[in-house]
Amino acid sequence: MKRLSSLMTLVILAISVMAQPSVSPKDDIVERTTLANERFLPDPPLREADILWEKRIWRVIDTREKMNLPFRYPDQPLFSILTSAIEARELQAYSTEDDKFSTPLSIEEISAKLSSIDTVAIYNPDGGSEEYTIVENEIDPRDVKRYRLKEVWYFDSRRGKLEVRILGIAPMKEEYDDNGNFKYEHPLFWIYFPEARYVLSDYKVYNPWNDRGQMSWTDLFDMRQFSSYVIKGSNIHDRRLQDYLAGRDLLLQSERIEGGIFNHESQMWQD
Repeated sequence: MKRLSSLMTLVILAISVMAQPSVSPKDDIVERTTLANERFLPDPPLREADILWEKRIWRVIDTREKMNLPFRYPDQPLFSILTSAIEARELQAYSTEDDKFSTPLSIEEISAKLSSIDTVAIYNPDGGSEEYTIVENEIDPRDVKRYRLKEVWYFDSRRGKLEVRILGIAPMKEEYDDNGNFKYEHPLFWIYFPEARYVLSDYKVYNPWNDRGQMSWTDLFDMRQFSSYVIKGSNIHDRRLQDYLAGRDLLLQSERIEGGIFNHESQMWQD
């Protein structure tokens, strides 16, 4: 009787264990809570009266540069984060007809920009002929190699220092002809960056030097942990540098604009 009772107990325990939902093992050595518990800090308030000087700058981040490789991190590239947030209606995308965030894009319009329709020939072995079918191809995040930033540099008299705030970010897409030759590059959409800071603060940036050093995308942009170059400064003709310069002259003018911004801070103190 005791043996039967023990056997029944083992059967019940086995059934109980099998009935419990399986739990996936944790791919880590500890619970990572630093980023989740980090409090998001909005931009400090700014009064118009405190701005003594300002300059609008447009620049490009090339993700193929070594410092910018986290933008292309395969598990979670920045482009995927932005498009997922747009599709989830956490972010609003804007038309590239201008860069003033004047025309919101619908989800349908964004979907059209993120995919392309191609006609593919498929060989039919039964009939010995080719049949054509239409396929929809989504943009590969790896094909987004550059981002355009729009930002405002200003001298804050209240804090007594030069500051910068990013106004917008736009992923760039390259276009090629049927022979694979590069034609041109254009922005897909604009994101109003002050709104994006809330979303990007929830996503971790890959740190190539230390897996322990967790940092959000908002931290990366706020701390300017990226490499970039100037393509335009506010001017009376609203022209980009490439519209009237090329080669070495374009590079030198880009560096002059960049250097002029930082030189202005010392000039403010001298004045």
